Amino acid sequence: MSLIPSFFGGRRSNVFDPFSLDVWDPFKDFPFPNSLSASIPEFSRENSAFVSTRVDWKETPEAHVFKADIPGLKKEEVKVEIEDDRVLQISGQRNVEKEDKNDTWHRVERSSGKFMRRFRLPENAKMDQVKASMENGVLTVTVPKEEIKKPDVMAIEISG
Repeated sequence: MSLIPSFFGGRRSNVFDPFSLDVWDPFKDFPFPNSLSASIPEFSRENSAFVSTRVDWKETPEAHVFKADIPGLKKEEVKVEIEDDRVLQISGQRNVEKEDKNDTWHRVERSSGKFMRRFRLPENAKMDQVKASMENGVLTVTVPKEEIKKPDVMAIEISG
C-alpha cells in the first residue's frame, strides 16, 4: 500500500492525473514567504478546500454521472453549463460569513470563494438531454449516452 496518494487528497485521488487541482504544499503551515500557499492566492489555505471541489465521474451503460460535494450551497448558487465544444462546467461561489463586531471567533476552517470544474465529454454524450439535481449538498449531473448502433450483419451464401 502506497503512502503517496494519501498526501494528495481522498480515496480516489490520482497522483498522475494532469487535470487534478490537488496541489500538496508541504510548507503551508510554515511562515516561509515563498511557500506555494503564499505565492499563489488561489491555493491559499482559506480557499484550498473549496477551490478543489471533489467530483466523481462514473460511466454507466446509459449515462455519464457526475457527483460533486458542495455542502452549504443552494441550487441557485451553483451553475451547470455545457459549452459548444462538449465541455461540462460546474461552478459556484460561497460568500464569506458576515462578521458581527460582538462575535469572538475561535476558529475559521470553512472555506469560501469561487470554484469551477470543467470536464470534456466524450462523443457519445447527448448534450441536449443533460439533467442536474441537488440533494443534501451533493450535486448530481447526468449526461445520457447515445446508443451505439451495431452494424447490420448480413450472411452471404458461398457458392461452389
